[in-house]
Amino acid sequence: MDDFIVRALLAGSAVVLLAGLLGSILLWRRLAYLGDTLSHSSLLGVALGLLTGLPINVWMMVVCAIVALLLLYVQYNPRLSSDTLLTIIGQSALAIGTVALTFLPGVRVDLMAYLFGDILAVSHSDVLTAWGLTFAIFALMYKLWRPLIALAVHEPLAQVEGINVKAVSAAYMLLVAFTVAIAMKVVGVLLLTALLIIPAATARRFARTPEGMVGLAMVCGLIALAGGMFLSLQFDTPTGPSIVMLASLLFLVAQFVPSRTTA
Repeated sequence: MDDFIVRALLAGSAVVLLAGLLGSILLWRRLAYLGDTLSHSSLLGVALGLLTGLPINVWMMVVCAIVALLLLYVQYNPRLSSDTLLTIIGQSALAIGTVALTFLPGVRVDLMAYLFGDILAVSHSDVLTAWGLTFAIFALMYKLWRPLIALAVHEPLAQVEGINVKAVSAAYMLLVAFTVAIAMKVVGVLLLTALLIIPAATARRFARTPEGMVGLAMVCGLIALAGGMFLSLQFDTPTGPSIVMLASLLFLVAQFVPSRTTA
């Protein structure tokens, strides 16, 4: 197997494992738009990285973290509906980032790679970064798991039980932000939300427990990753969209399979 395929599979596996874990909670807490907003905002981080000469991944994490904390503030200080503000912030950041990239002198930017991903071009350092952050996020999620489940079930009750709702929500949003930053190279800005939501939505139909849903979401993501890469290499189709297309196909097939009690 070619070295670039191995790197792509390794980096992609890290991303889909994180997507299965964090995407399941996005569904439980009805925050599907959060991933969309953060992924769109990450393009502004790309523009800042190219403008300053500092690592693009670092800037993407910084921008996504700021947006995540802003969204948390909005969530607990609502003046407009959450969906409205998420859409405004995400689309505005995407537009500003895209426009800023066109004004960078002497810099040639492959916008398609950022918008739709370029997993076959990941480097060894990308793989190490992806897995390093994956292990770190899984370790943190182990600590946050029970409080997050309590928030998903009934947030006011969780607060009564002594859970620091804002701190737990902030930590979770920051983890999603960091995941967005490292996942962008796999499926890109426009398709990342699909990778967070579709495998989790597929798994939800069959899962009996929260842990079971996360595990099934990870399996669905890995199947979509391997199948999408195979289709891409066989038929010369864009890899990121091929992965998401296969994830969507799995979701569609799952609708015709008798379900168990959902998580």
